[in-house]
Amino acid sequence: MTVLTRTAGALYRRPRLRLALLLTAPLLWLAVLYLGSLAVLFVSAFWTTDSFTSEVVKVWSTDNFRELFTTPVFRQVILRSVGVALAVTAVCVVIAFPVAFYTARVARPSRRPLLVVAILTPLWASYLVKVYAWRLILSEGGLADWMLKPFGLSGPGFGLPATVLTLTYLWLPYMILPIHTALEHLPDNLLDASADLGARAWRTFRSVVLPMVLPSVAAGSVFTFSLSLGDYITVQIVGGKTQLIGNLVYANIELNLPMAAALATVPVVVIVLYLLAMRRTGALSSL
Repeated sequence: MTVLTRTAGALYRRPRLRLALLLTAPLLWLAVLYLGSLAVLFVSAFWTTDSFTSEVVKVWSTDNFRELFTTPVFRQVILRSVGVALAVTAVCVVIAFPVAFYTARVARPSRRPLLVVAILTPLWASYLVKVYAWRLILSEGGLADWMLKPFGLSGPGFGLPATVLTLTYLWLPYMILPIHTALEHLPDNLLDASADLGARAWRTFRSVVLPMVLPSVAAGSVFTFSLSLGDYITVQIVGGKTQLIGNLVYANIELNLPMAAALATVPVVVIVLYLLAMRRTGALSSL
């Protein structure tokens, strides 16, 4: 009996050992590279910078966090970033529900896979290509101005509304797909029972559909909220003079690395709190 055969036999008799060997490499990767980098980020946020040489001084201090929450500009940017993430999530929910309801409940079964592919198609395009396409659409004299001109209106131009609109387009598929899956698995007999009991369409939606789909909505919001909160390229391209957390982190990397680290901890903490809140809705089990 060869060594390979004996090893295979030992692993076959010990399923827990097989599982441990299988998970060792990815867990080490997660612990060392991902969690390790977050730990370094958090520790470096407590360092300071020499005002004359701009070199990092590895002395423990909470000055960065004190400045972060006492400086009005930083507070405004943090609140604006969270507001943008919440706005993008809300708009995605409003758009995703009717689209997902059509693809899951109204469209013919033979066409549903094609509709899902159509929803996923924007994800195959380059991120920068999509953002710059929206820059052309929203620019002065662009497609938005041309479509709204007959009504005496003009496009939003570059700024906060353009940022929310572009981010909504970028992350909308991540909201549609969970809702589509939940609606597709919604038992028909529940809808029939609600109709037989005399409930109208809105009452059925509020009392039957929404409670069952809500965990999937929360699951989709995890993606739209976190991706919007950490984005900084879109606001640079279509945001005009608008600043979000990502822009401040990028601007401080060269000049004040500890402050950039302190700023970067804010979205991490916000997302962790958001995940804890979504956990109560069953969203994490729907991911």
